[in-house]
Amino acid sequence: MALLDRLPRHLFTVRGWGMLGAGVAALAAASVMGRRDLLTLSVLLLVLPLVSLAGIRLVKPRFRVYREFNPSPVETSSPTTVRLMVARTGTASGRATMEERLPPRFGESPVFRFPSRSAAGGTSRYEYHLRSAQRGQFRIGPVTAEFTDPFGLSLHRQAIDDGDTLTVTPAAVVLPLTGLAGARGNDGVTATRIRANPSDDDVMTREYRHGDPMRRVHWAATARHGSLMVRQEESVTTPEATIIVDHRFAAFSGGSAAASAGLAAQDGHAMVTSETFEWSVVAAMSISAHLADRNYGLRLLDTRGEPAFLHSPSAPQPETEEYSGAFGLQSIAESLAAIQLSGPHQRRDSRLREIVARDVPALEVFGSRHGSGQDSGPPSFDDQLMDKLSAHRMRGPLIAVLGRISPEEALALAPAAGYGTNAFAIIVAEKPAEFSTVLEALRQGGWRAVAVPPSVPVAAAWGQFDQDVALPAPAAEVRRGAGVAR
Repeated sequence: MALLDRLPRHLFTVRGWGMLGAGVAALAAASVMGRRDLLTLSVLLLVLPLVSLAGIRLVKPRFRVYREFNPSPVETSSPTTVRLMVARTGTASGRATMEERLPPRFGESPVFRFPSRSAAGGTSRYEYHLRSAQRGQFRIGPVTAEFTDPFGLSLHRQAIDDGDTLTVTPAAVVLPLTGLAGARGNDGVTATRIRANPSDDDVMTREYRHGDPMRRVHWAATARHGSLMVRQEESVTTPEATIIVDHRFAAFSGGSAAASAGLAAQDGHAMVTSETFEWSVVAAMSISAHLADRNYGLRLLDTRGEPAFLHSPSAPQPETEEYSGAFGLQSIAESLAAIQLSGPHQRRDSRLREIVARDVPALEVFGSRHGSGQDSGPPSFDDQLMDKLSAHRMRGPLIAVLGRISPEEALALAPAAGYGTNAFAIIVAEKPAEFSTVLEALRQGGWRAVAVPPSVPVAAAWGQFDQDVALPAPAAEVRRGAGVAR
């Protein structure tokens, strides 16, 4: 048996290797003893496995695979159920061993038998669960089928589908209430009254128009004017919040950026990121959810004034910059799933060069969009960003989630605070004490600004805008909708 264990498993079964071994022994005996019957037997024993091997590769069973994820997309650290349906489409029969190939982060790949015991209508159904602590897009599958010939002598393994992509979005954490837009209040809604006439008596009335319901008739005003008057409705305006998402390589790069990319590449999923950038992604997701729950329309831009997710591989609509409602929030979550650092960078780290040399698809997208380290387009915090902000002047708060920025960049960004009802800036960096000059420049311009390390919970950093107390020690954060510590 030790000898059989060393033989290739993808060609013949144990029975097939045994038959080949018996054929070789019979052939040797026939040559020694001169027995023609042994020679015939040896030829049969040798030819039958080879014929079976050729036949199973020429006449291969065909399958149809359908795979769905529930929920899809799924938040980090939350489980998703994978439902797999496999049906045979050809006339061949027999059993097969199937395996669903998974990235290493999901653990051992599930193996199952086809057809299953509960197969109905020629379709076998399987179910298993996945969970990922890291955001991203992961290839689930393909399903590989290993089947034998009718005699059980030879083996053949083949992929029977192309697999599907599972999108894992960053989970938002619950943020404390804070003064977002001055007089608007925490719900984000404000009411305005349209005055039809300068008289105080008529401030809420106007002339009757065809189609107005009679319940809105203002009889006192009707008697005074001698014509039918109706009560004027209040106009409810939906505020807008603008979120600036910084994803520049220079703002978040460091020793951990290359290391994170290297670990991701080993898992078959390359993404240029860092610990501080992952913190900012969670912050952007949490702030977006916090504002969407309070009826804010959201506009997400990058530091150049371009749509924040223009270069995100997972963005459903990369060129979109305005989002509203539950559908818009879901689109933001999907866009943040695979967003990565972009812009000019130096590939001097040996591990990062090795990743690029492996031709990983995610880094191909990164390289094709940003060239070989040369940046193109307007600089950060320039006129293009200011023009975008001025177009929506005073319609709601302005929030910036930033990495490391220089004092010069802070001075360029400072005047942007005048375009929002309130302006908030969070700088995430390994050593926030080094950014006192940057914070002072932003505060002089009207920003409420804080600098935090990635070890501080997002909720604690957000709460700093309404209280001047020291940041608490790192603690578990409550994820929205999950009810568990993050």
